[in-house]
Amino acid sequence: MICATPEAFNDAIPNMGAIAGLDLGTVTIGVAVSDAMRSVATPLETIKRKKFGLDAARLLEISTNRLIAGFVLGLPMNMDGSEGPRCQATRAFARNLEKLTPLPIVFWDERLSTVAAERALIEADTSRKRRAEVIDHVAAGYILQGMLDRLAHIRTRA
Repeated sequence: MICATPEAFNDAIPNMGAIAGLDLGTVTIGVAVSDAMRSVATPLETIKRKKFGLDAARLLEISTNRLIAGFVLGLPMNMDGSEGPRCQATRAFARNLEKLTPLPIVFWDERLSTVAAERALIEADTSRKRRAEVIDHVAAGYILQGMLDRLAHIRTRA
């Protein structure tokens, strides 16, 4: 099920359980996971993209092993807020993934997540080579942390 809003996603997931954040690129998929209490996002791995079926199989394997309650996909909006071809590709990926899992899926505006991840890695004095290896799953961590913070806000208002 694809949820239109963070509020709908919050209603669709159980009160406890980890959530996975995804940074979909054309070559890789960055994956981050939260703790069961949904307070901290932790970068997990970068999947080298092959075919949708293989990529989805790895994501579903992660979701099973980590007891994932839902997926947050970074939506690569243009800086002016419009959606371009990469957003369309992300939405298509979500529609295809939705057919393979009952887990709820939601989108999160990922503008500047890679920039923030790059900045954090530079501040941590990470080598250029190492940054290239980890940037995607660190960016997924930023995407997921944004959603976790939003969900915490939703829960405190309820």
